Amino acid sequence: MKKRFMMLMSSVLAAGTLLAACGEGDEDTTPVNDGGNNNENEAAEGNNEAAEDGEGFSSKMVTDVGGVDDRSFNESAWAGLTEFGEDYPDVEVDYIQSNDASDYAPNLNRLAREGTDLTFAIGFLMLDDIKTVAEQSPDQNFALVDDVATGEDDEPIDNIANLTFAEHEGSFLVGVVAAMHTETNQVGFIGGVESPLIKKFENGFKAGVKYVDSDIDIAVQYAQDFNDASRGQQIADTMYGNGADIIYHAAGGTGNGLFTEAVDRAQGGENVWAIGVDQDQALTEGEWEEGNVILTSMVKRVDQAVYQVSEDTMNGNFPGGEIIEFGLEDEGVGIAETRDNVSDEAIEAVEEYQQMIIDGEIEVPQTDEEYEEFEGEL
Repeated sequence: MKKRFMMLMSSVLAAGTLLAACGEGDEDTTPVNDGGNNNENEAAEGNNEAAEDGEGFSSKMVTDVGGVDDRSFNESAWAGLTEFGEDYPDVEVDYIQSNDASDYAPNLNRLAREGTDLTFAIGFLMLDDIKTVAEQSPDQNFALVDDVATGEDDEPIDNIANLTFAEHEGSFLVGVVAAMHTETNQVGFIGGVESPLIKKFENGFKAGVKYVDSDIDIAVQYAQDFNDASRGQQIADTMYGNGADIIYHAAGGTGNGLFTEAVDRAQGGENVWAIGVDQDQALTEGEWEEGNVILTSMVKRVDQAVYQVSEDTMNGNFPGGEIIEFGLEDEGVGIAETRDNVSDEAIEAVEEYQQMIIDGEIEVPQTDEEYEEFEGEL
């Protein structure tokens, strides 16, 4: 399978712009905007004509269950697609929201039937569904975020582009920040659904913490849900109650409960912090926005990835069958620009370790087995 690295643009979208772009959202499985190409032949012709101004080109996405305004992964993807539409006013961008996993296949099929030029499946949970739909619609272009779609022979599927990220590397850096700021020598990690992807976040974070101080204790718990804020708050309450003073989440909307719990405790006089994920969550709107409890965030530029693949496809360069990986070197992952709560010492350490990772001096673990080996060498 082909694998390549793509350079990302450097612009950062403000949270107000993101939410304005999302509008009211749509709680059922209908697109926000009407329209779309209803004839596959017309869609194909539009692809060839789109290089100049995007006229006739459509790029749309199917959200995961967290919704387009989850203040995390889905919202970042929609922000990138929205920016693409603003830069190319003659293209059509849109989304369909999934309220349940059973919506994935119908939503993907709907966009395929409409003749959408590029359909994004936002999240690894759609792997099986996008493979099925892509096989049924071989003339349509699809892109899967956070996983790699292969056929029964383990060969790439030509009409699916695979967008992946080095989450473990970015998580290592926020682990360094956590280790340098903890006052209790106890930190925590809250995961959404336990899976190889979320294990990358967990093991990268633990490696960063232990690289700084191997004596720090790390609590880990999975909610087994990406859209249950109350469960996230419950887990955070237990971790903070057991002595952790900094918690990192990779749990989508479930992680919003972490921030709520951190604000409640901070308002009660406790010195606790939370670490966000995917976006610079200190900038996202929410009930926690006035609490100043977000130490930093591990930024994952899903917005830029969606934008760039849309632009490439519009210009006739659809990366079908390729694995496109976004890592530290091309700013696909990293720590957030908002660093008011991060010490200068920690920032210097992050910059030093980031270069060491890029240079191959630190190999960040992704799996439990790799983490055990990493820890054993410290």
